[in-house]
Amino acid sequence: MLIFWSIAALLVAVTLAVLLLPLFSARRKTAAPDADAAALAVYRDQKRALDAELADGVISAEEHEAAVAELSRRLGEDVGAPGEHVPRASPRKRTWVFAVALLVLIPSAALILYALLGKPEAITSSAGGRDAHNASDQQILAMVDSLAQRLKTRPDDADGWVLLARSYQALGRYADAADAYGHAETLVPHNAELLADYADALAMAQGRKLSGKPAELAARALAIDPNHRKALALAGTAALEGRDLDGALSYWRRLQALLPEGSEDARQITAIIAEVESTKSGIKGSPPSAAARERAPPPAAASPASNAAISGRVEISAALAPKVALTDSVFIFARAVEGSRMPLAILRIPAKELPKDFRLDDSMGMASGAKLSATPTVIVEARISRSGNAMPQAGDLSGRSGPVKPGASGVKVTIDQVVP
Repeated sequence: MLIFWSIAALLVAVTLAVLLLPLFSARRKTAAPDADAAALAVYRDQKRALDAELADGVISAEEHEAAVAELSRRLGEDVGAPGEHVPRASPRKRTWVFAVALLVLIPSAALILYALLGKPEAITSSAGGRDAHNASDQQILAMVDSLAQRLKTRPDDADGWVLLARSYQALGRYADAADAYGHAETLVPHNAELLADYADALAMAQGRKLSGKPAELAARALAIDPNHRKALALAGTAALEGRDLDGALSYWRRLQALLPEGSEDARQITAIIAEVESTKSGIKGSPPSAAARERAPPPAAASPASNAAISGRVEISAALAPKVALTDSVFIFARAVEGSRMPLAILRIPAKELPKDFRLDDSMGMASGAKLSATPTVIVEARISRSGNAMPQAGDLSGRSGPVKPGASGVKVTIDQVVP
């Protein structure tokens, strides 16, 4: 903001200099020849000429005296009385008045025109952008904490517990998310999607390990819905952890049959199946369970296609790619172009998966009543976090799309900026 006003003041000063300098220089030029001095010079020349004629005998003393008297009379008419010289200062006074008027009017006119025709709010937008963004992030945390406090007095609010669990999961607070899912599961015990999300959060809370209760939850979800995609992915990964290669292949092949042919998810599952089959044949060693888990389809694959979903691809610019570590996290989210900055849908992936095809829908929301499908226009943002925290920090890498409508596909987001 200081730079803006400095440049504006400099431009006004240059404008005034361009206008005023010629004005004063012109005044000096017109005032240089003094009329009285010129008249006196002519008088002296003519007087010397008369004196010379008298000395040479060309004119008599009487003629010389009469001629000098006539010169004196004409000089008095040209020069005037002493009091008549006062008005000669008025042109210079008018020049100063005009100069002062320009000094007042030009800056005033510039400010008024900018206020009417410009965008004064843009001056503070860049300077206050980071503060506003931080304020909105704190607002998100406050909303989540407020929801948690409200649920203490309304423990039977199943929708509230699910919303709180998803919010914690999006923020990377997996232990809290697992606790919230546990409360929700007691209220809605036969929901396959809820059980799969619960298993996912619990596995993340215990170091990406599915053994134990997460595997049991995935099995319960499949008992309710044998074709639940996320539950199949979790069960397949759990089988890999337990070195049950036949069981893992069974789950992955069932999931492969449910995915659109040629999709990014289908290609990932095909690669996992090939890896497990190679391991089974003794061509390769046992595949790392963490790698298999991270290559599984994102949670969005668990829900049916929606006309309001937004899909596209996130990439990292060549200039910033060297700054990305394999342990970094990527948050991909959609938010409204106008109004609250609360994410309408959010997805978290490991940075090593970039470039990554993504899909965002209402099932990834964080706020009750704020749905992606009900928002006219949104912006998709992607941010690489070194700390794994959903809240932006200095040094994070980010990028965003232009405004798009729910249902858009082929949205491209390039991470090409560093958070100041």
